[in-house]
Amino acid sequence: MAPLPHRPDAAPPARIGLDRAEAVVVERYARLVRLAHLVLPPALGRHRRVLLAHGVVQRALPGLTTGRGQVPVPDGSTDPVGYAWVRGQVLSAALAFEHRPRLWPRRLPPPRALRPGLPAVWGLRFFPRAGGTEELALDRVLAEVSAPARAAFALDALEELGTEDVAALLAAAGVADPEAALKEAAGVRARTGEAAGVLLASQEFDPCQVQTRPTDLLSRRRKGRLVGVGLVAVAASCALAVSGPAPAPGPEVSEADGKGGVAPVAEARGGAPALNPALLRRTDAAQWADTARVDFTAWPPRGGRTEDADLLGRALRAWSSPEAAGVKLARSRTTPAVPPAGPPRLLYAGDVAGAAVVLLHDGSRAARYTEPLNGSSPPSLEVARTDEADVTTAAALVVSRTESGVRFLLAPWVSEAQTRDLLRPGGDARKLRVDGDGVTEAVAGPPVAGAACARWPVVRLRSSPRIVEDHAFLVTDLGELTAAHLSYTPLPGSAAGARAPREATGETALAAWARVGCRLAGLERSGVRSVNTWDFAEQTLPEEAGRAVWGCTRVSTWQGTGHVLVHLRPEAGRAAAPVRLVGQTGPTAACSRFGQHLVASTAWRAPSGRWYSLAAGSREVRALTVSGHERERGRTAAVRTEGEPDPRVTGHLSGGDELTEPEYR
Repeated sequence: MAPLPHRPDAAPPARIGLDRAEAVVVERYARLVRLAHLVLPPALGRHRRVLLAHGVVQRALPGLTTGRGQVPVPDGSTDPVGYAWVRGQVLSAALAFEHRPRLWPRRLPPPRALRPGLPAVWGLRFFPRAGGTEELALDRVLAEVSAPARAAFALDALEELGTEDVAALLAAAGVADPEAALKEAAGVRARTGEAAGVLLASQEFDPCQVQTRPTDLLSRRRKGRLVGVGLVAVAASCALAVSGPAPAPGPEVSEADGKGGVAPVAEARGGAPALNPALLRRTDAAQWADTARVDFTAWPPRGGRTEDADLLGRALRAWSSPEAAGVKLARSRTTPAVPPAGPPRLLYAGDVAGAAVVLLHDGSRAARYTEPLNGSSPPSLEVARTDEADVTTAAALVVSRTESGVRFLLAPWVSEAQTRDLLRPGGDARKLRVDGDGVTEAVAGPPVAGAACARWPVVRLRSSPRIVEDHAFLVTDLGELTAAHLSYTPLPGSAAGARAPREATGETALAAWARVGCRLAGLERSGVRSVNTWDFAEQTLPEEAGRAVWGCTRVSTWQGTGHVLVHLRPEAGRAAAPVRLVGQTGPTAACSRFGQHLVASTAWRAPSGRWYSLAAGSREVRALTVSGHERERGRTAAVRTEGEPDPRVTGHLSGGDELTEPEYR
């Protein structure tokens, strides 16, 4: 959608003819509908907002409105003056939908939104296609600001009008304080930056590209019967009115608008769209194999109770207001507790391990609602962040956690599942049984806090060849709704460029993880997205004590922050074989793609009893200076000391910069 430059010195006529207005609407229909959709109140609900956006533009056709003063006129259209006039009509009408008279109930849409009008739809619900996490975040921000601010933001980012032009348009459309709207819109623009126009042009804000879902079919049948009863009652009342006095007005029964559509009042009574099971997003079963966005948005609804409106309604109410629903809420400290802004996506609804379970996703978070079938305990709700999930981090969700173990719901693109012990790299993997809905059999959980770390179960998954070739990866349960992805970065090689993290499925990766796997203990419920072990240096130990590998294990959270553990792993089977924890630090970017330079040091005692200061650096380090000693060339150093040392090391990079050892705790 190309931007429309403008000429602020021209003004549209007081009115234009019907033919001219129709030509403008036809030519710029999609752009005008998008503008109306952005300005209309999000509280109307996605379906109603889509219909009203189209209605606002279509009702701009008659040339019956008087002039609106000086407004900017765009070029790039067959009729730029006509476009400016129609845009003014659309903007003014959309802004009017947020106006509420005094004493008007807040739970009802504004009066203008309740007026019947075309287009009208019976039996279907419309909603724009889902965008990414950035679009969802912007949609939430726009829902929190006023209609004039949304209009100012759209005119700035979508129409690319200047500040003065936007203020003139708002004033002409009846906004009392355009300056306040501009300031509010500037706050929204500050959160999106230069990407604002791109985000507004996405399918998340396009009411011309919509998905459809049926309304609640059972409820519709009940309402249909009521409509029939109501029509009979109306007919009887009309007959009585002919022959006698009119009866006193009774309660409204029918919710049909008489024009083949659903009356606006009916939707107002239906409650917030986020609480309506009929509006839940449902992905087509085959979409995961034909999309470049392989994440939770590609999960189809599965389970035996996906049409259980009562269960789905309880799950939605629990997520919207856990306290009011009487459910126990669990979440990591980095997961927002706010309710979903719109109808979430249904991932699963069914009975698992003696409980009814519903899994939902709102674009950046997943939620699991659980209620025991025997009523032995109150329902529970767990919410976890999932922003920017991918083929590995969106591969499994914990659908059940009981004394018998953990059951995962696997992504539709997972073609094979096995379980193995991370601490035994040479052990065999066992195939996991998976039912037709993608739920695995129970997998033993990791050791409980304080218990001996004798085993660490992990799940090995393989992606379908329909989306990627020969891709297997490891995930593990860290006590949350999402599973943590385990990866491995090998020692630097001779090839140029740093090594990228790889899947922790090869012999070298499994051998490394077997030595440090118990360090995963203590990470439970800390919002962990992935854990990568990076072997950044290898060193020959003094006194022919063998070799050791310097490693850095980075724990990355869904929030983006992370902390690292630096360790020294002597060769297995040597006297000094236990892994030495050099230190840990965070939050930090170290050991990530944005922190690829690292130096570390530690005190080490040889089998003879002598003490040494050991130091190492990553691949770009050319020399090391260990505290109190001369600079040594190379990426590793071993300095003999009198007594136990407390070394500090400085690395010298190939470009001449110095690298200081982190402050470990």
